[in-house]
Amino acid sequence: MLRVSEIRLPVDHPPEALPAALAVRLGVPRHEIGEITVFRRSCDARKASALMFSYSVDVAVPDEAALLHKLAGDRQVQPAPDMRYHFVGRAPRTLPTRPVIVGFGPAGIFAALILAQSGFRPIVLERGKAVRERTRDTWGLWRRKVLDPESNVQFGEGGAGTFSDGKLYSQIRDPRHHGRKVLEEFVKAGAPAEILYVNKPHIGTFRLVGMVEQMRREIERLGGEVRFQQRLAGVHIEAGRVRGVALASGEELCCEQLILALGHSARDTFAMLQQAGVFMEAKPFSIGFRIEHPQSLIDKARFGVHAGNPVLGAADYKLVHHCRNGRSVYSFCMCPGGTVVAATSEERRVVTNGMSQYSRNERNANAGIVVGITPLDYPGGPLAGIALQRELESRAFELGGSSYEAPAQLVGDFLAGRPSTQLGSVQPSYQPGVRLTDLATALPDYAITAIREALPAFERQLRGFAMADAVLTGVETRTSSPLRITRGEDCQSLNVRGLYPAGEGAGYAGGILSAGVDGIRVAEALIREFLPVEAA
Repeated sequence: MLRVSEIRLPVDHPPEALPAALAVRLGVPRHEIGEITVFRRSCDARKASALMFSYSVDVAVPDEAALLHKLAGDRQVQPAPDMRYHFVGRAPRTLPTRPVIVGFGPAGIFAALILAQSGFRPIVLERGKAVRERTRDTWGLWRRKVLDPESNVQFGEGGAGTFSDGKLYSQIRDPRHHGRKVLEEFVKAGAPAEILYVNKPHIGTFRLVGMVEQMRREIERLGGEVRFQQRLAGVHIEAGRVRGVALASGEELCCEQLILALGHSARDTFAMLQQAGVFMEAKPFSIGFRIEHPQSLIDKARFGVHAGNPVLGAADYKLVHHCRNGRSVYSFCMCPGGTVVAATSEERRVVTNGMSQYSRNERNANAGIVVGITPLDYPGGPLAGIALQRELESRAFELGGSSYEAPAQLVGDFLAGRPSTQLGSVQPSYQPGVRLTDLATALPDYAITAIREALPAFERQLRGFAMADAVLTGVETRTSSPLRITRGEDCQSLNVRGLYPAGEGAGYAGGILSAGVDGIRVAEALIREFLPVEAA
């Protein structure tokens, strides 16, 4: 197969136009164009006159070597890479103990899937509930202000990504095409096939629920085991090696391979691991607010005359501004046509996040507007970032009226430094509701100063962004893990053999796709420990 890039066609082109364009591009007769697989398709809306699709495709032709030689100067015609997944090994016939995975978010799911597909029969421990029970509990907070600390947006089957936009793209280096394995498994589990080729694939919460259930059933069919409402309470370490785990229920399991796919909000587990002597260190993360605009405003600013075209769907954006005080402010987890959601996992705290369904057809666009911070801002060791998060989340709870409503302010009032007293044209989507106030005390002064400088700068990049009626809702604190459970090249903890930190909570991913990829990498590292030296 050859990979041919930048084939441009009108969005309304007939099916036969793509093979015809390939024949012209490659200089071969139309009948020599064989199987075509679309690798990537993006939409170009830069010209007001017409929308265009830009394709990268893999195509079969009779004599690929000769054609590559003929087109040697064309960098957009190359051999197609082998993106098939290649297993690194199989489980030995006898295992002293089964590998244990803690957490069943994207990293845990894909670590379990790869191990199950390789014959290792993993045991998964998830502190939360199965995804449908978890969904009901989550709605309990959104609709009735009732929080279950063990079953919510952060904890339960599918991880935090289940209640998100379901974005499936990342900027990670992926030389072995593990991201393709993630997408293919999602398609097998019920995701639309288009996620394999559209430029910015996403799924949405409702579809993710069914997919997660299907992947769990596949893991179980292959001999794996998923246990819900099983919180990790301790790790048994002897002579620098994992020997087992203790659960909050009192049960103990022997294991010599433990994958920690905790997610970024397992704060009690991080504290337990530090007490057990597992090496970890503080890392940067970001804090800020959620901002909401009418989706129609974002569509017009991004697409101009093409706004509203169903081919384009709801517009997104990505913004960054470097401030005079040395801080950087950027948009985070932008959710077109979505809602702002309550994402706390601890009582008497308020946390926001964004979520979209596959259709992305809600009236508002939302995104985090966040300020990067480093351990210099929260000195005190690996858990100091968690302490800062809790402080800000508790303050947001108080500003929101101590009822799980979130504090909110109109952008015009925020920039003018006055409290908001009534909403304008933008109706906030946050459930269980917002309380208008002054957000100036919701974050450290340096963050407020930076965001006030950034919003007008973003207006210059995206017209209408600093509209006076846009709504800021606080606080956004769980952008990523505030610590890293540091590991070596073999994906094992620096000081505990057999302990494999994985995914976003361990500080090695940021989003569904990258967490899934990291779960695969860690599973492969575990498998290699069982291979003969010459094979490994």
